[in-house]
Order: sequence, then structure tokens, then C-alpha cells
Amino acid sequence: MKPKLLVICGQTATGKSDLGVKLAKEFDGEIISADSRQVYRGMDLGSGKITKEEMGGIPHHLLDIKNPNEDYSAGQFKKDATEAIEDITSRGKLPIIVGGTGFYIQTITKNTELPNVPKNPELRKILEKMSSEELFDLLKEKDSKRAEVVGSTNKLRIIRSLEIYDALGEIPQVKENESPYDIMQIGLHLPKQELVKKIETRLEKRFLDGMIEEVKTLHEKGVTWERLEGFGLEYQQIAEHLQGKKDLDEMKRILAIKIRQFAKRQMTWFQRDERIIWHAPSEEKEIFDEVEKFLN
Repeated sequence: MKPKLLVICGQTATGKSDLGVKLAKEFDGEIISADSRQVYRGMDLGSGKITKEEMGGIPHHLLDIKNPNEDYSAGQFKKDATEAIEDITSRGKLPIIVGGTGFYIQTITKNTELPNVPKNPELRKILEKMSSEELFDLLKEKDSKRAEVVGSTNKLRIIRSLEIYDALGEIPQVKENESPYDIMQIGLHLPKQELVKKIETRLEKRFLDGMIEEVKTLHEKGVTWERLEGFGLEYQQIAEHLQGKKDLDEMKRILAIKIRQFAKRQMTWFQRDERIIWHAPSEEKEIFDEVEKFLN
């Protein structure tokens, strides 16, 4: 029999982390974070990282494992997540992947084979001087389908895609294989207006908690403005504000729009996988019943 694996996915601000902890407590599980920015130390408020208090004593894997100046890829995530799953399963516990980075999750749920292309430092130096918009336009020229998947906000992922294109002359389709796990995927969703309100409320709280100061501190510790902008969304907009490119009100307004657009792209990505069982965050009883049936 294949080992059981539970996945909690969906849009930002839908309560994935909270549900993951509750399920882990109920079904003796441990969490594996699937978030491309939460792997970085010091990137807490801007990435919406769960706090120690919110973890409620549940072990969380793949948080704070890299410095912000280090690269991290979907291929590395697949390797690290696989090792974490094996470790958790070997101790008789349930591995629960929780996150909103769809491509990372897909490497596990669809057991994808990714192109093995080494970094090209010289090409990266050239590309890093370009804006996210310019890079996105360039990627659209090379591979419009890949551009649609990557989106226009994550500069680091756009650069990686262009790096693969430069090395291979194309961005090969990701090859999918049968997963070695018995997987159940729960997706969380909210009506549009409710989601927008949650995004706005959460964003304002993070500003009050010191999100601007977090980005300032990262820069003071040696993370360049270009690198911070490359992380997209909160880090990009706040970095631009701190450099005097945008005033506070404009930055907040644009950031709220960018996060809503990001949430829309997340949903587009996850809706491609028909195996995901969708629920509103309030439907906890139904979710717990379904997970119990899955495990038994």
C-alpha cells in the first residue's frame, strides 16, 4: 500500500495554515510547507508565514531553511519534501503538505520530472537588471504558455524560465508520473468579495505588525533591492517604496491589487487539477469527515 499524504491548497488568505494545524492535531500529522518564499529566514510577515504560537506545537518542515540571498527551486522543493514525507511516515505520522505555491505541490502530487539545467550567472546578471514587466514580456515572446503559468509578479521564477529556455532552446513540458503516495487534496475557496475583504484586512494587520520594517531589515542585512523586488508582491512593492519610487498610499493600493491578481492566478492553477476536493473554510466538519474516511 502507498503511504497516505494529505494536501491542503488554495488561494492566499483562505486559512490553509490554520486548517493544516487542526488536521495535524486530530490525525497525528506534521506539516510540510509548500510556499516559495516561506523557505527563507527573515521573510515572515511579507510571506504570511505561520508563527510559533499558531503552530500549536505541531512540527513544520521546510520553513526558514534558506537565507534570502540563496536560490531555491521547485526541483529542490521536490527533493526536500520527499525526504520530509519519508521521515514523517517512518515515524508513523501523517504528512500534510500545506501551501499556495501550486507548482511546488504539483512536483509531489503529479511526481513531475523537471529539466536539469544549471544556473547561468552571466545570463542572470543581465536579466536581473530588467524589470519584472520587461522580463515577463520577453518570456511571453519565448513561451506564452509558460508565461501564463509563471505569472508576471515573481521575477525569480521568470528569470529561471528564461534560463531554461536559453540552455535548451525551449521550455520543455513537465513530464508527469504516477505518484508513490496515496493522496487526498483539499482546496479552500471563498466567494470573491469575502476573499478580497480578507486580503485587505490581513494586509493592513501585517503593515501594523511591522512588514515595512521587515523589508528594511532584510536590506540592511545585505539583501539587495533587486533581490527583494525579485520576490514579488509585498517585497517588491515595499522595496520600491523604501527606495522612494512610490509613496506609502500608492504602494499599499498597488499591492492590494497585485495580491488579488495573484489569488486569481492561484485559483486558475489549482482548478486544472480535478482531483482537488473544494470546500469553504467554514466546512470543517465535512473536511474532517472526508479525511477520516480517506485515512481509514
